[in-house]
Amino acid sequence: MKPYQAFPVIGALFFQTIAFAHPDHAKETDPDSHELMPVKVEQTTTAGKVSIKIENGYRLMESNGIPDHEPGEFPRRGNPNKIQSQSYRFRIPLSPKASETPVQRGGYWWGVAINGVPFEPGTAESWNNDMRSGWRYEAATGFLNLGLDENNAHVQPNGAYHYHAMPTGLVNKHGGDEKSMLLVAWAADGFPVYTDQAHAEAKNAKSTLRKMKSSYQLKKGTRPTPPAGPGGDYDGRFTQDFTYVAGSGDLDECNGRFGVTPEFPQGTYYYCISKDFPFVARLWRGEPDASFRKGDMPPGTGPRPAPLGGAPRGIMEGPPLPGDASSTEKPQRADADPSSDLPPRMPIVGAIDQNGDGTLDARELAEAVKALKSLDKNQDGKLTPEEYRGNPPGGRAGGRGTERPPF
Repeated sequence: MKPYQAFPVIGALFFQTIAFAHPDHAKETDPDSHELMPVKVEQTTTAGKVSIKIENGYRLMESNGIPDHEPGEFPRRGNPNKIQSQSYRFRIPLSPKASETPVQRGGYWWGVAINGVPFEPGTAESWNNDMRSGWRYEAATGFLNLGLDENNAHVQPNGAYHYHAMPTGLVNKHGGDEKSMLLVAWAADGFPVYTDQAHAEAKNAKSTLRKMKSSYQLKKGTRPTPPAGPGGDYDGRFTQDFTYVAGSGDLDECNGRFGVTPEFPQGTYYYCISKDFPFVARLWRGEPDASFRKGDMPPGTGPRPAPLGGAPRGIMEGPPLPGDASSTEKPQRADADPSSDLPPRMPIVGAIDQNGDGTLDARELAEAVKALKSLDKNQDGKLTPEEYRGNPPGGRAGGRGTERPPF
C-alpha cells in the first residue's frame, strides 16, 4: 500500500453508511398532454424528461424525476445524496371521487408535479430515531435541517429529488401565480394541486386572487415528557405539534377546497400548497392510485436505521429538547461514553469527522490527509487495517464478530 492509500476508501466507508364537483369533464385531449420534453439540469448528466398522455380514463405520466428548473447543489449540508435519474410511471384518475372521510396511506408519494418530480410532505426522521414513538420531525419548519434547497426539495438515498413544500423553481418557470391560479401538480387521487393563490370567492372566477390560509394551528401547552414524548413546547418541530381547527382558515383538513379554476371552470375539488403547515397535504380527499406506491427500496436494501436514542439524520438547528439527544450537540457514541451500547466509530472516520456530526464538510475534507497521518502509529508512512479500523470489542478488527458502525 502506498503512503495513505487508505484515503480513497473514505467515501466507501463513510457515505455508504450515512446514506419517507369532480373534474369528470376532462376530455380525451388534454392541454397538458405532450411528448418527451428535454430539460437541462446543470449538475446532472441526464436531461429531465416527462411524458403525459390521456388513456382509458387516466392521465398517464412517465418521467425520470429530473426537474425542469435548476435544483440546488447536492450533496449539501444536511443531505449527502446526489440527484439521480428515476423511472416513474404514474396513473392519475381523470374522474377522481371524494371519499366520505379523508384518506391516509403510508408508503406512497403524495402526488407528482407537472414536471414529473414527486411530492413527499412527511419525513422518516423521528424522535430518538424511534418511528414507533409517534413523533415525526418536520422538514420545512426550520428545526431539522435535512438539506432542502431553494425549491423546498432534497434528495433521497436512492437519488430521488422530491418536493416537501412549494416548488419555487417550478412556479417561476411557469410564470408565477400573481395573475392567475397556477396548476403545479396532481395528487395521487387525481385531484389537481395549485399554489396558495386562489379566488377569494371559491365559486366566482371573477373574484380577486388571494393567499389561501391553512386551518392547522400549533397545539397549546407542552408535549408529554419522556418516555411518553419528547417534552418541550409545541413549537412546530414535529408533525404532531399541529392540530386541525375547522374554519380557522380557508382550507379543509386535506389542505384543499371546492371551487372554480382555470382548468376546471365548472368547479372541482383542489388542493393548495400553503405557506404554513401542512405545506403539502398529509391526507387525500380521494383514494390514491396504487401507481404512487413507492418502490424505491426493495426489502432489505434500504438505508440502515440510525440507533435508537440518538440524534436524527440531518442537522438540528432549533433549541435542544429537555433530556433528548436530538440537539445541536454532537451525538454521543461508544468512543465518547464507555457506558454506551453503540459500537465505536472506526478511527479513520473519527479522525476525519472532527466535529462528530456524521457529515464531512469542506474543512474536514481539506484536512483529511493531515488527520489520517495521526493514525499512523508507527510512523511508517502506511495505514494498516488495525490502524484505520481499530479493534472493536467482540471480534477482530473489521471481522464478522462485530457489527459495522452506523457512521
